[in-house]
Amino acid sequence: MPDARTDARDDAPDSLLRVPTAVNQPIDLTGRTALVTGAASGIGASVARALAGAGAKVHAVDRDTDGLAAMADGWDIATITADLADLDSLAELPTEVDILVNNAGIQHVSPIEDFPLDRFDLILDLMLVSPFRLIRQSLPHMYDRGWGRVINVSSVHGLRASAFKSAYVTAKHGLEGLSKVVALEGGPHGVTSTCINPAYVRTPLVEKQIADQARTHEIPESEVVEKVMLAPVAVKRLVEPDEVAALALFLCGPASGSVSGTSFSMDGGWTAH
Repeated sequence: MPDARTDARDDAPDSLLRVPTAVNQPIDLTGRTALVTGAASGIGASVARALAGAGAKVHAVDRDTDGLAAMADGWDIATITADLADLDSLAELPTEVDILVNNAGIQHVSPIEDFPLDRFDLILDLMLVSPFRLIRQSLPHMYDRGWGRVINVSSVHGLRASAFKSAYVTAKHGLEGLSKVVALEGGPHGVTSTCINPAYVRTPLVEKQIADQARTHEIPESEVVEKVMLAPVAVKRLVEPDEVAALALFLCGPASGSVSGTSFSMDGGWTAH
């Protein structure tokens, strides 16, 4: 007598078929190509190395040539010096990429009434318009291959607002929406899109804003980390770049095929309030 379970499985539509997933196997990205922005230091550097360590061919992009060289020293990583806020130049970057990590960003801390207009425009170009253009020019290759990963390094500020960061919060909230649209359109083509949302990470970006935070909040620089950066979190420490990279690597692995259109808080409990 035929095995009813086998017959049901064989006759099932594709949408109901089980997808084998080797969840206990190391993530192997051999044959995949990745492009990581803001890769000269911090989160971007850690992500570039994590992907390269898993076998991916990695293009690391940043405007900091020396930082890129130091990051890639000893690694099989191709470096590209580019200003990602120069929107017209983005078309010159590699487009045959399977994994796109939008990470580049800057910060400016100022009350809205004093916020420089050109700085606001720059932050939105770099952190929202640039990711859109990179996604737009990368999707055709991902669609052709039937596989792709768009990973947007957002922030807890993509989910929560903070005073004095109007441009950064606006850009990150926009990136969250863009990521969801990419998830909806890319799903039928094997492309996932997600956001990673860390709180303050031990990076040059965070270190550079300590003086601005001290001035804006009218406190000594020595008190900024404790009284401003760690005040909203339950886990009283900065996030490490390698922690973010480990999550990005998971999102490229075999267990992440149905993980799309969502945001991963790595915020020490900030959004639990």
